[in-house]
Amino acid sequence: MSTHELHENQHYIGGTWRESQGEIPIPVIDARTGVIMGNAPAGSVADLNAAVEAAVAAQPAWRALTPQQRGKHLRALADGLDDRREEIATVISREVGATYSLSYNVQAVVPSHSLRTAAAIAESYPFSEEIDNSIVVREPIGVVGAITAWNFPLHLVTVKAAYAMAAGNTVVVKPSEFAPLSARILAEVAIYAELPPGVLNIVFGTGPVVGEALVRNPAVGAVTFTGSTRAGKRISELAADQVKKVTLELGGKSPNIVLEDADFKAAVEFGVADCMVNNGQRCDALTRLLVPRSRVAEAESIVAAKVRELVVGDPLEEGVDVGPVISDIQWNRVQDLIQAGIDEGARIVVGGPGRPSLPEPLDSGYFVKPTVFGDVTPDMRIAQEEIFGPVLVIQAYDSESEAIDLANDTIYGLHACIWSDDEDHAMKVAGKVDAGLVKINDGPLNLLAPYGGYKQSGLGREYGRFGFEEFLEVKAITTTHNVRPWS
Repeated sequence: MSTHELHENQHYIGGTWRESQGEIPIPVIDARTGVIMGNAPAGSVADLNAAVEAAVAAQPAWRALTPQQRGKHLRALADGLDDRREEIATVISREVGATYSLSYNVQAVVPSHSLRTAAAIAESYPFSEEIDNSIVVREPIGVVGAITAWNFPLHLVTVKAAYAMAAGNTVVVKPSEFAPLSARILAEVAIYAELPPGVLNIVFGTGPVVGEALVRNPAVGAVTFTGSTRAGKRISELAADQVKKVTLELGGKSPNIVLEDADFKAAVEFGVADCMVNNGQRCDALTRLLVPRSRVAEAESIVAAKVRELVVGDPLEEGVDVGPVISDIQWNRVQDLIQAGIDEGARIVVGGPGRPSLPEPLDSGYFVKPTVFGDVTPDMRIAQEEIFGPVLVIQAYDSESEAIDLANDTIYGLHACIWSDDEDHAMKVAGKVDAGLVKINDGPLNLLAPYGGYKQSGLGREYGRFGFEEFLEVKAITTTHNVRPWS
């Protein structure tokens, strides 16, 4: 397996590389410098349809394998990704701007974890149960279409593909055109690991062409998507025409609620650190810091000190905390929202518009000053819109009930964090917050627990058993007498 094989105008279809029938390849930009670092195909509808045909052809044989046999293939993929961890981390740091530490320890590690976890769940999962005179069985959907975002590019591909394949489905993936190169590595690993042809197919290209064709294709039984709420609504509209199952993991505007009885300094510093992970390019980032009004000045002092300690620079260099955002489009969007905050009356505590001062060639990269706003009211754009950059807003509350109201006062409901020295107290507050994931203090993310959102943060769940079941149909087989469990 060559680590230098670029396949710049090829898709991975039916277990092999196929020349794209699309137009000129799409350039992939190094976020650190703004310079082209590679290319990926601008796939066509014909490319997508060929991939779906390959997935349809492969699905019966893949479904017929035992969970243990499918698990063996998934573990081989995981081993292959582990062998290329350094390469994956470097590529993602350049494409996305993530620090190398994050890319190595998270971006390049979680994908193999998803593959192994999905395999283990399938091997122990009860695919049938007896209910009175019925057997209820769970069966694969068939062909699953996966459309993914750019911020955690390989993770988002594998967390969907792993669970779908483990459940007996075949998969067609449309990775983000802004960060496609790690998906190319996954295809190389799949060939090397001898994954059966057609079980996993990867078609590169844009959402309006390849993504929409994937959703529209009648042979695709379900679509799983991670990205913006706007794009998720479009996918839902297209899928509704065929009453097609859709799983959506969308935007967020997540609150970090610091209660009166919390370890205040630890809570505030945690909020800053969480907001800046992946340079703020996370749908579940804690981008709103909710603190008692009497302690706003203290919070701002802690925040300003913490932000000024952050090192902004080349994400491949050791000791860097914040790298660039992914593109000029994203940089301009973040700048627009920073300016909107200023125009609407919010006060900059630290940071602000423009680029930080960096040497060549980083002065051409998409770097944003880590920025914090005070005096933020719920009606402001920066309190309501997902910024997807290193920008934190501080909101003051006068009572616990007001804090809960502020936390829930957005169209989103993906993630929240509640800080209190009394865990029982925090649990009661958690029950009143509209979010699919609520952390108490600095509890770590559990990759076996369900992940997904309330309201316009999405539909369905990923990770663990709940994510696995998203890729199964439920069938009730009823007879006139009691039956034995399905074998």
